[in-house]
Amino acid sequence: MTARSRESAASPRVGRIRLGTQGWNYDAWVGVFYPSGTRPADFLSVYARAFDTVEVDSTFYAIPPAATISGWVARTPPGFMFSLKLPQVITHEKRLRGAEEETALFLSRARELGDKLGPILLQMGPDFGISELPALVEYLPTLPRDLSFAIEFRRREWITRQVHALLAEHGVAFALSDGRWIPRETLLRLADRPTAPFHYIRWMGPDRTIADFSRIQVDRSRDVEDWGNVLARIARAGRDAYGYVNNHFAGHSPQTARELQHALGQTAVDPASLGEQISLF
Repeated sequence: MTARSRESAASPRVGRIRLGTQGWNYDAWVGVFYPSGTRPADFLSVYARAFDTVEVDSTFYAIPPAATISGWVARTPPGFMFSLKLPQVITHEKRLRGAEEETALFLSRARELGDKLGPILLQMGPDFGISELPALVEYLPTLPRDLSFAIEFRRREWITRQVHALLAEHGVAFALSDGRWIPRETLLRLADRPTAPFHYIRWMGPDRTIADFSRIQVDRSRDVEDWGNVLARIARAGRDAYGYVNNHFAGHSPQTARELQHALGQTAVDPASLGEQISLF
């Protein structure tokens, strides 16, 4: 055994944890996260100085034009990753049935992100119950294996051995969504039973009563500590993870994302430093 192979055997791979927010286009962040005077057209480029990944919410509502995709690529640095939501016409309207054309078009457009394409999220509605398992069984084999997918269920009844085995068979991650649908204790147990080579985590919050996204309004320090321990465990196991914070989780998702970075020992960018490059606009 060579010195390099001995070193490799003694130092198992540590998973990469990417943390960001759900979306970036929020006027309420200006003056708090984005420097005062930042134009909406520059939100993404400034955001990408603080985080290396983002979950795109707009793709849930419509398949983005090719020009939009190329704009995202141009405004972000190498190594930045976009996680996209599968359009609602597939998940909510057609409920995974007869959506071959829409899926093919969306995935073709998503591929234009190149190496900046992260996992694609199937966000299923709260009315998508376990009785619709046959639709999922038929849909998953149609997904290309060279892309990464995660699925979010908003009903606890989807947590079964059969569903776990189905997702594992196709390498689709069971999204761990910290919201009102599945108890956190259950989510934390699922973190030790991955169905894909990566984890996909969403911090949603219990409801949508928060309307002011400019500041933290709910103390989530204990939650951040708990999830920080989970993320550290995931990394030690050699698995990667993508995690995205919703504004409704605590009130201001960039700050919560930074708190998670601190909990992991990652370097968090101070928003005050983002203003140093405002002259570039």
